[in-house]
Amino acid sequence: MEVYLDIIWALNFLFDSLLLYLTAIILKRDARLWRIFAGGLIGSIIILLSITPLHSYAGHPITKLLFSIVMVLTSFGFKRFRFFLRGLLTFYLVTFLIGGSLIGVHYFVKFDFNLSNTVLMASIKGFGDPISWLFVLLGFPIAWHFSKRNMEAIEITKIQYDSIVKVIIQINDVSYQFKGLIDSGNQLYDPISKMPVMFISIRERVADFPNYLVEMAQNPEKFILGTEAVAQDWENRMRIIPYSVLGQEHQLIIAIKPDKILIGKEGELYHVERGLISFSVQQLSPDDAFQCIVHPKMLTSTKIANIKHA
Repeated sequence: MEVYLDIIWALNFLFDSLLLYLTAIILKRDARLWRIFAGGLIGSIIILLSITPLHSYAGHPITKLLFSIVMVLTSFGFKRFRFFLRGLLTFYLVTFLIGGSLIGVHYFVKFDFNLSNTVLMASIKGFGDPISWLFVLLGFPIAWHFSKRNMEAIEITKIQYDSIVKVIIQINDVSYQFKGLIDSGNQLYDPISKMPVMFISIRERVADFPNYLVEMAQNPEKFILGTEAVAQDWENRMRIIPYSVLGQEHQLIIAIKPDKILIGKEGELYHVERGLISFSVQQLSPDDAFQCIVHPKMLTSTKIANIKHA
């Protein structure tokens, strides 16, 4: 069996660099690429040690730990111990995640192990079973692409989760509760009262709301154009507000002034003193992570309510 050391070294260098790069993405650290590759280069030295008289030490866990420490220090530097420790632990987390994924995919597609004796493949022993270097070579760019995208998606999800609040509105002495996303991109105000506007989807809860409100959410044009009369008990609540979105200007929406708006965040319940709500039957979140889009101004015009939310 032939083992091409240069290929094994190159693959380890690239993978070590990938792992450090993904670690930087997770930790949101602005590490320079040359430092990432320098850390990967240091990590790949352990492969070269395996053919030297020090080979018995190269595979020792302490040796691997020391190399990992130097790799993290080279890539991210040292500011304080907690900063370094977080980088080291995240690096190991990414290592186990990517390594386990490649091994899992390898055995899932059931590569023919008999091919490992051909000129095009070389094998190494890892945890008892041979792994095709050709598979690793093909899987590397795929792992790089999808790992980066998935890590960025995880970060976006975390940001969204941190921006999720509990929203309670009260209309005609009836309270409704939603999960809301604080969106800095929502800058819609009523041009007359200067009240911020919140968007709420009632797509999955149509039966919970008054028929008149549902009709306004489903067919707002009838009320905006005047083809449908506005009920007297809703006249003082309703506002017609102009807005524009990308590619569409001079649009009109209907907003309602509720009796009360409460926002629950970080264990406290806040009362929004001034705010309007535009109801819609369109889904705001594909995975239903939230049902309303909260205007950021609503969090600055609040006061703590007397009741704490659970």
